Amino acid sequence: MSRRAISAAVPALCFSLLTASAWSQTEPAQPAAGTAIETAAAPEAPPEQILVVGQKPGPGLWKVSKDDHVMWVFGSYGPLPKNLEWRSQQVEKIIAQSQELITAPSANLGMGWLRSLTVLPFMIGMEDNPDGKVLSDLVPPETHQRWLALRKKYLKDDDDFERKRPLFAAGELANKATSAAGLSKQVDLTAKMVQIAEQNKVKVTWATVKMELDSPVKAIREFKKTPLEDVACFTKTIDRFETDLDALRTRANAWAKGDIDAIRSLDFSEQEAACLNAVQNSKVMQERGLGDIDGKMRATWLGAAEKALAANKSTFAVLPLRFILGKQGYLAELQAKGYAVEQPD
Repeated sequence: MSRRAISAAVPALCFSLLTASAWSQTEPAQPAAGTAIETAAAPEAPPEQILVVGQKPGPGLWKVSKDDHVMWVFGSYGPLPKNLEWRSQQVEKIIAQSQELITAPSANLGMGWLRSLTVLPFMIGMEDNPDGKVLSDLVPPETHQRWLALRKKYLKDDDDFERKRPLFAAGELANKATSAAGLSKQVDLTAKMVQIAEQNKVKVTWATVKMELDSPVKAIREFKKTPLEDVACFTKTIDRFETDLDALRTRANAWAKGDIDAIRSLDFSEQEAACLNAVQNSKVMQERGLGDIDGKMRATWLGAAEKALAANKSTFAVLPLRFILGKQGYLAELQAKGYAVEQPD
């Protein structure tokens, strides 16, 4: 199994597909440059265009301050157009003038490459349902019929998918449907911003929750035989990709054009949260103290932000828009603690 395969399999156990580049996921807040692209629309749908052409302003930066210390917050978003080329002179300038860059909150499992090799044989079958069950045994008949229609539309019409856990079947559907819309969650601007910081000798703080697993082989064995509460994840994924592809395109365009009013008016999907909960609330994770990933990521990012605001005249930070505009936003918590928060126009 390749390194790439490991990076797909291990995260399923610890859900480090949250990593910004997760779960985020999943981006920026200033001029976005790109090329108009025709999406590879699903077979029955007419072609759509992702309107990312030339220099675009992108949504402005949020400003968090206390006394004369400032943190500029870059609202990331995904999925974005697959061929997006992004550059922001304002972001580059602010990063260069800052003392620290804080990445988006993320989580990963503390397992090195060599240790991962030892667990590879035990990962085989990890995506399959325990006890030989198939999707039709686990989800309501009406939901299964809707799944079959989407499977035929976006995936190979292959019965092998029926053996997958709802969580993994949902992941396959989400990836293919998003790609068919001309979008990708793999468009990650973090590397570009980190590169700018490093070129200017700016400290980079990775707001990453590192989760240690004492016995990965034992955990994988238990995971393979333990059912997950993942029907909600499966159902919400079907809901989203039956009706929400146009909204995904609209959000990507609103972000690229810097239309903050349009961004604020759009609901953020509960699908990703439902899929995360299926993992973080599982018996395997809870027994190992690896639950509440959301809470740990929030505490890690906010802790890094407050520390940077106390130490630096200028800090640049990345935060997914859903953590800014969604319920119980991170910046609202900082505001409640006495920091001034200014939204972009």
